[in-house]
Amino acid sequence: MSEVTQILTAVRSGDAQAAGRLYEIVYAELREVAAQKMARESVGQTLQPTALVHEAWLRLGADAQPHWQNRAHFFGAAAEAMRRILVDRARRKSARRHGGGVDHVELDGIDLPVPADDDQLLLLDEALERFAAIDGPKAELVKLRHFVGLTTEQAAQVLNISEPTAKRWWAYAKAWLYQACRESGPGGRQAP
Repeated sequence: MSEVTQILTAVRSGDAQAAGRLYEIVYAELREVAAQKMARESVGQTLQPTALVHEAWLRLGADAQPHWQNRAHFFGAAAEAMRRILVDRARRKSARRHGGGVDHVELDGIDLPVPADDDQLLLLDEALERFAAIDGPKAELVKLRHFVGLTTEQAAQVLNISEPTAKRWWAYAKAWLYQACRESGPGGRQAP
């Protein structure tokens, strides 16, 4: 049994300090995957990996952690939280009332971000929602790989599947999502 699973069991048992220990243990791992994810984001992304981890932790319940079934359940929820944070930011940035479609200049620093590709993130989110309705386990793999930044091996461990299965699922999911985004994107027809 992994240390994370043991601490999750302690959280379920009502151990008041377990949530703090959980945060200490998973923080470094979540920070690493957030940094990997943020490195793949557009140059204009102003959200820092540390901020993404902290906001995800707060959304997961912070010190009042829910009863996680196991490590996979926790990291799946973390992946979903990070995905929702990034999608919410993209929606806010592209909202017309917030100047969507207009180049933004950060006045608080010397950082002048180029326009982020929020439309693609929103398109992917919509396609992923449709995909989750069709094949939930493969959609979870996508969330872990794309939004948390886990490797195929790490995602397979979290989902408790073999690495070859994870590779097959990843190939299938990428192809499905590519086609769905292509059909829903500019000039494409809306996918069913």
